[in-house]
Amino acid sequence: MTGIDIIFPIVILVLSVVLHEVSHGWAALALGDRTAKMAGRLTLNPLAHLDPMGSVLVPLITSFFGFTFGWAKPVPYNPHNLRKGKWGPALVGLAGPSANLVLALIFGLLLRFGFVSMATPFGHIAFIITLVNIVLAVFNLIPIPPLDGSKVLFALLPYSWRNVEEFLVRSQFFILAVVILFGLPIVSALVGFLAKLIIG
Repeated sequence: MTGIDIIFPIVILVLSVVLHEVSHGWAALALGDRTAKMAGRLTLNPLAHLDPMGSVLVPLITSFFGFTFGWAKPVPYNPHNLRKGKWGPALVGLAGPSANLVLALIFGLLLRFGFVSMATPFGHIAFIITLVNIVLAVFNLIPIPPLDGSKVLFALLPYSWRNVEEFLVRSQFFILAVVILFGLPIVSALVGFLAKLIIG
């Protein structure tokens, strides 16, 4: 594994998680909350979003194991300012994974329809962009706090199930650790299925 093999995926990951977080902020703004805008987080400048652990250390470590993963600082928003009631947080939550899926589709379809060849350097970069963004979308849609999928789950749950939401929030790190340990084969299978579907 060369330095380029490590650097390129990390750069792609950082730019992808930045787009993910900015999309949350723009969705919140569209729904009436200016928190992210006032915090200066509606910018694609990576410096405004980098998390020392999630954007540097974790990507470096995971790259040596053959995959690259990480995150950026969450974009702040105030759910009480959002329109659409309980669906406001769900729409903000969906904005991030949706942005990743759109990015994956753009570069994946370039490969699928032969506009870019996998044999070229740009084709290799397009493949990494596609794969990284599929992973980010799938992982973040897992319906467990603090992941984006939990916002959708909480919007779907009836109010009488509020205790379920409170339990998931209270135990989120333990549950997330269990899912990461035992659910990775399912996530990997879904990522592989979507990559095959998009790239061909």
